[in-house]
Order: sequence, then structure tokens, then C-alpha cells
Amino acid sequence: MSITSAMYSAVSGLTAQSKALASISSNIANSSTTGFKGTVTEFTSYINKTTTVDEQVGGVIASNSRSISSQGEIETSSVTTNLAVNGEGFFVVSDDTADGGTYFTRNGSFSTDSDGYLVNSEGYYLSGWKLDDSGNVSAGNKTSVDSLNSINLSNIKGTPKATSTLGIEANLPSDAETGDSFTSDVEMFDALGNSHSVTMTWSKTADNTWSVSASNPVSSNDGTTTTGTISGFPITISFNDDGSLAGATQNGTTVDPSAVSFSVTGWTTGARDGSVTMDLGTANGTDGLTQYASGEDDPEIGDWTSTQNGYEPGTLTGTTIDSTGVVRATFDNGETRAIYQIPIATFANADGLDSESGTTFTQTYESGNYQLRTAGDGKAGDIEAGSLESSTVELTDEFSRMIVAQQAYSAASKVMTTAQDMLDTLISMKR
Repeated sequence: MSITSAMYSAVSGLTAQSKALASISSNIANSSTTGFKGTVTEFTSYINKTTTVDEQVGGVIASNSRSISSQGEIETSSVTTNLAVNGEGFFVVSDDTADGGTYFTRNGSFSTDSDGYLVNSEGYYLSGWKLDDSGNVSAGNKTSVDSLNSINLSNIKGTPKATSTLGIEANLPSDAETGDSFTSDVEMFDALGNSHSVTMTWSKTADNTWSVSASNPVSSNDGTTTTGTISGFPITISFNDDGSLAGATQNGTTVDPSAVSFSVTGWTTGARDGSVTMDLGTANGTDGLTQYASGEDDPEIGDWTSTQNGYEPGTLTGTTIDSTGVVRATFDNGETRAIYQIPIATFANADGLDSESGTTFTQTYESGNYQLRTAGDGKAGDIEAGSLESSTVELTDEFSRMIVAQQAYSAASKVMTTAQDMLDTLISMKR
């Protein structure tokens, strides 16, 4: 190898180590960047030609590679919309809420922007499947990103729910006289979310036997305006001699006391007709109605509790995200509704993805096509809400690499100065 060739080799070494230092510098700068994947510099020997008597220009080529598939540590975050993937998958994001490009990231630093969209620290919008009222994906083809929408948490409205179940727990006084009656009120909602009150009358007809009737519902606002017609009453209730509920009879037919049905028709609010299943307790049990002595001179119904599952339209109070990526909205009326599901994208070779930015990637031929999965499906991994994936950069490793790069750079520069001295010596021979 000639002196000039030695200088060319040294220059390649300087260039390669400079590239390594740039990689190290980038890694150190991003040691705290969420979802960042560190790069490593690989060196490849480069020799044009070697014979038994000579070695022509040789050197080294440096190339950077990023281990995109590596998993960073997952750390807890106080922001509930911050997300981390504990597995091999990626979040699907877009650079626009409509007709934006499709990208993939592990940077789950999502928060709500001024328009209600979930956006990460790099400005990419989180995509998800929109769910229907039954909690099912409304899009037809779940395998394509065309089925995804940018997740928006501001346009979510609470929906009313008609009362369809009514549970009653109470003690009817056994020391009441036959013919005594007691009243109690229950609340129920129609399909439009209007509140109504129904007065139930409990009459003792014989020992261990009671009859319950119900008035037509009235508006809860004024307590007087009739708002519908109730049917299915009266209902006969019998008790065992130990005070437990024996059974129920409706329209002369024995019915399950835990599933007594009645209906309300002709709502003046314009709501559709409703059907309610009333739970009075388990036959031969004490989990609903009982008949024990009240111990009072003037007996009355005791331990009265009624529960029903209807509600009026509510106001959004917050959202939660579970490990399967289901986003649920919670409302001040007690309603909880699944609104989106966050998919996880996986690749045959995630390391083949192309970097769009520090933590965002695009699909390539080397990575293979994306596959949309639900979180928890195989290697996709789970979603951890209120968490962030830290950078994969290990500072101690980077400082070690820096020392090696510095020494190699210094050695290559020494070759340059030595070659220069040799050339100076050669030139001085002529003088």
C-alpha cells in the first residue's frame, strides 16, 4: 500500500468515526425522548484489491442501523391518555385528521388538543376504530387503515336510556292488619331520557299474602301530570311462614318473582313504549322482598330500596382506556360507553421500517405489510394507559462508544500526520 493509499484509508476512518460520533450524539440527545429507538454504527471493511505483493486502497465504511423492534422500559405517567405498547406493535397515527398519511409510532404521549383530538408530542393524530352503540366496530373491513378514524373526544354526547330493569328490596310488615295499604314511589325513564314517577301500593290481603298495584306514571317535574299508561298490575305476592319470599302471581299465572314484567305505553313525551322487568327477589330467598314484623305500633314498609337502570342524557366527565385499547366515555349520569378501539399494527420485520421522524415510521418493502390487530392479540402486545415507553438509549453504552470512537478518530488522524511526515521526508531527499 502506498503512502497516499494509507492517507485515503485514514480519511475513511475519520469519516466513519465521525458518523459514529453523530449517531452517539443523536442517541444521547434523545435519551429522554418517548419511544425513541437508539441507532448503532456498524463498520464494514472496504478493500479494492489485494495481491501477494501489494494491497491497494483499503478503508472502512460506516452505516447506521436502528433497532426499531427493541422494547423500552414502560414508565408510569400522570396523564391518563398517555399510552405505551407492551409488546411488538405500533400505534397507527396520521398527520391530518382527514385524508392524512398513515404512519406508525411507539410514541404514546397523547393528549387532547384544542379540537378534542388525541395528538402526540410530534403532532401525529391517534387512529382508532369507531364503535357503534353496541360496542362493535362499525367499519366493515378491520384489516385496512381505511377503517380507522382520528380519535376525537370532544364530540361525544351522552345518550338517554329507558328503564328496562327495576329491582326492589323491602320488608313488608307482617304485623300489619289485613286490608292495610302502604305506598312507595319509584323513578323510571323513558327512551328520550324524561324522568317519571310511579306510585306503588302494597296491600295486605291475607296472612302471608300481599297485592301490589302501580299508578300510571306522572312527570317527575310536577308530580301530577300523567305521562303514560302502565299495565301488568296487580301482582299477588306470597311469603313463607319464615318471612322469606314464596312466589308471585300475575294475571292468574305463577311467575318468577325475580322477573316480573310490566309495560308502559302511550308516553305523552313522544318516547317509544317501554317494557320493564321487575326483580322482587328470589323465591324462598330473602334477597328482595321479605315479611317480618316491623316492631312499630304503626307498622310501615321498612328497608326500602329501589334500583333501576335508566338515565337521562349526561355530560361527558372523562375517558378511560383499557389494556385491549377500548376507549370508554363516562358521563355524570352514570353512563359508561365504549366509543373507540385503538388497533395495534404489527410487521414481519419492524426493523425494516423507514424513519419519518425520531419516533415515527413508514412501511417499506423490507418491513412487510402492516397487520391491524386488537391489543392483546398474539405478539401485538397490550396497551398500558397512563404510561409511556422510554427511550432505548443506555447512556453508559453511549459513553463507552464515544470513548472508542474518539480513540479511533485520534489514531486515524495520527496516520494522516505520519503519512504527511513520510511524504515530507521523501520530498526532502531531493533537496
